[in-house]
Amino acid sequence: MTKAYVKVNVNIDTMGTIIPVYIVYDDVIYNIDKVLDIKQSPNLDAGGYGTRYTIRINGKVTYLWEEDGKYYVNQ
Repeated sequence: MTKAYVKVNVNIDTMGTIIPVYIVYDDVIYNIDKVLDIKQSPNLDAGGYGTRYTIRINGKVTYLWEEDGKYYVNQ
Protein backbone atom coordinates (compact mmCIF):
# COMPACT_ATOMS: atom_id res chain seq x y z
CA MET A 1 0.00 0.00 0.00
CA THR A 2 1.01 3.60 -0.51
CA LYS A 3 0.22 6.83 1.28
CA ALA A 4 -2.40 9.11 -0.30
CA TYR A 5 -2.00 12.56 1.24
CA VAL A 6 -5.25 14.40 1.95
CA LYS A 7 -6.41 17.80 3.14
CA VAL A 8 -7.98 17.68 6.60
CA ASN A 9 -10.13 20.17 8.49
CA VAL A 10 -9.78 19.80 12.26
CA ASN A 11 -11.19 21.13 15.50
CA ILE A 12 -9.00 21.48 18.57
CA ASP A 13 -10.74 21.02 21.91
CA THR A 14 -9.92 22.83 25.16
CA MET A 15 -7.46 20.09 26.13
CA GLY A 16 -5.55 20.48 22.85
CA THR A 17 -6.82 17.27 21.28
CA ILE A 18 -6.99 17.45 17.50
CA ILE A 19 -10.29 16.12 16.13
CA PRO A 20 -10.58 15.73 12.34
CA VAL A 21 -13.92 16.94 10.93
CA TYR A 22 -13.61 16.14 7.24
CA ILE A 23 -11.04 15.09 4.66
CA VAL A 24 -10.64 16.12 1.02
CA TYR A 25 -9.54 13.25 -1.22
CA ASP A 26 -9.42 13.62 -5.02
CA ASP A 27 -11.27 16.96 -4.67
CA VAL A 28 -14.20 15.27 -2.89
CA ILE A 29 -15.12 16.26 0.68
CA TYR A 30 -15.80 13.34 3.03
CA ASN A 31 -17.41 14.27 6.35
CA ILE A 32 -16.18 12.23 9.28
CA ASP A 33 -19.21 10.82 11.09
CA LYS A 34 -17.25 9.96 14.22
CA VAL A 35 -13.70 9.63 15.51
CA LEU A 36 -13.66 6.24 17.21
CA ASP A 37 -10.06 6.15 18.49
CA ILE A 38 -6.85 8.20 18.53
CA LYS A 39 -3.47 6.65 19.30
CA GLN A 40 0.19 6.64 18.39
CA SER A 41 0.90 3.68 16.14
CA PRO A 42 3.16 2.40 13.38
CA ASN A 43 1.63 2.10 9.91
CA LEU A 44 2.46 -1.49 9.07
CA ASP A 45 0.94 -1.28 5.57
CA ALA A 46 2.57 1.88 4.20
CA GLY A 47 5.42 2.46 6.66
CA GLY A 48 5.97 5.29 9.10
CA TYR A 49 4.84 6.12 12.61
CA GLY A 50 2.38 8.73 13.78
CA THR A 51 -1.06 9.41 15.12
CA ARG A 52 -3.67 6.97 13.86
CA TYR A 53 -7.27 8.15 13.87
CA THR A 54 -9.85 5.41 13.58
CA ILE A 55 -12.73 7.18 11.85
CA ARG A 56 -16.14 6.39 10.42
CA ILE A 57 -17.17 7.92 7.08
CA ASN A 58 -20.59 7.05 5.63
CA GLY A 59 -20.82 4.08 8.00
CA LYS A 60 -17.42 2.64 6.96
CA VAL A 61 -14.59 2.42 9.48
CA THR A 62 -11.14 3.38 8.17
CA TYR A 63 -7.89 4.98 9.33
CA LEU A 64 -6.54 8.50 8.93
CA TRP A 65 -2.86 9.01 9.75
CA GLU A 66 -0.98 12.15 10.80
CA GLU A 67 2.79 12.10 10.52
CA ASP A 68 5.01 15.20 10.77
CA GLY A 69 2.03 17.53 10.29
CA LYS A 70 0.80 15.78 7.13
CA TYR A 71 -2.32 13.65 6.87
CA TYR A 72 -2.79 10.59 4.70
CA VAL A 73 -4.89 7.50 4.14
CA ASN A 74 -3.64 4.12 2.90
CA GLN A 75 -4.29 3.60 -0.78
